[in-house]
Amino acid sequence: MAVPKHKISKSRRGKRRAHNAINAPSLSVCANCQEPVMPHRVCPKCGWYKGREVIEVDE
Repeated sequence: MAVPKHKISKSRRGKRRAHNAINAPSLSVCANCQEPVMPHRVCPKCGWYKGREVIEVDE
């Protein structure tokens, strides 16, 4: 059975978890309506993507 031979210190444990932080999503600006939108996704406000209307949105 695998059992740790020595105690793992708080600093060593923290170093291992240093890359687990949650980052805020990056946002870009919609070219059509200037609303913030996640990159490589259709704008939920106007329905445009890459300079053309992809979906119709009720306003």
